[in-house]
Amino acid sequence: MSAVTQTAVLDRTAPRPSGAGQVRQILTLVRRNLTHIKRQPEMLTDVTIQPVMFVLLFAYVFGGSINVPGVDYKPWLLPGIMAQTIAFSAFIVAIGLNTDIGKGMVDRLRSLPIRRSSILVSRSIAALIHSSIGVAVMSVTGLFIGWRIGEGVLKGLLGYGLLLLFGFAMIWVGILVGSAMRSVEAVNGLMFTTIFPITFLSNAFARTDVMPSWLRTMAEWNPISALTQALRDNWGVAGSAVRADAPWPLHNPELATLLWSVAITAVIAPLALRAFNNRTTD
Repeated sequence: MSAVTQTAVLDRTAPRPSGAGQVRQILTLVRRNLTHIKRQPEMLTDVTIQPVMFVLLFAYVFGGSINVPGVDYKPWLLPGIMAQTIAFSAFIVAIGLNTDIGKGMVDRLRSLPIRRSSILVSRSIAALIHSSIGVAVMSVTGLFIGWRIGEGVLKGLLGYGLLLLFGFAMIWVGILVGSAMRSVEAVNGLMFTTIFPITFLSNAFARTDVMPSWLRTMAEWNPISALTQALRDNWGVAGSAVRADAPWPLHNPELATLLWSVAITAVIAPLALRAFNNRTTD
């Protein structure tokens, strides 16, 4: 290695590649993150076995006790499971980023002429790919339980696009938690006690109109409810109609999901970047 190269490696103030060079960095790091899945396929259980387990439990165990009048509960349930799965993308990136920081991987990358943003972008892309695998598995599972896209290809793709958009927003939540927490156990504890109940306090698994009024208000303004309603509308799921006095997000779920995604990103992203910089700066 030449003296010039050694200096570039050791001097963290050295110019960082931009443009095509940064794209190569991101692609290399994405491949590195996905290689973990290839070598440890059990990492996919959260987006393969777990969602299918939820479908089977709610459709065949609890489904008989959850009444959606005049509607087959299984296809009605599937968009809610997909919304929950994409919300859990925050789990994926939080645990992965926290592990990289804790094991010194980020410090090793910082010793190279690599832009710090490449680390976060690559982790985000890998998390979206990870979650997309879960969505694909859920789509196939849905075909076996009677779910279909009944509103055409364009609206079907719009539904999937909204899923990925919301998943991108949730990734910033994961970056914030993964950077701020000091251990994987702390990440698991915080994420489980926040994201998990939020996905249940929505219209993903049950009707909101039978909830107590104060709880119904919280559920219907939940971003997960807007996303779930948007999926049901765009996929033509029977029983997707909302009551006349439902709040604005349920009558305009696509726009509401877009606004929620932008708002979450705008608020959380700066906090996440600050937490990451503070955690990875000597």
